[in-house]
Amino acid sequence: MLTKKVEEICNRQIEREGFSSNLYLAMASWAETKGMAGIAAWLYAQSEEERVHMLKFIRYVNERGGSAIVPEFKKPPVKYKGIPELFAEVLKHEKCITASISEVLEAAIAEKDHATANWIQWFVKEQVEEESSVQLILDKIS
Repeated sequence: MLTKKVEEICNRQIEREGFSSNLYLAMASWAETKGMAGIAAWLYAQSEEERVHMLKFIRYVNERGGSAIVPEFKKPPVKYKGIPELFAEVLKHEKCITASISEVLEAAIAEKDHATANWIQWFVKEQVEEESSVQLILDKIS
């Protein structure tokens, strides 16, 4: 059973993962309309991956006796100055998500919710990979 605090922070993460999916979808659409099919394909894949992350949180909250909330997502930006700036924004966003995942872990530890602390480790590892992946792209295009 999730404590109220862990349930709330997981529901906040559902919103953040959903926004991430929409953000990358908007970026993909922008890149596609600029004739950058490869970049668009990478961003479409990232968008789908973030949607899967959101679903993992939804299912986890519900499985643990909580009530997952699918919120309204704010509209992401739809225009970008160029590819280096776009990927800089991706890295900045991923760092925010990393911090947010850390907050989920910290709440689970504070609440002595060992199941959630263990479960969230997958996301901790995933964020290391996400930041590294984007940094490699930035290193190549800078």
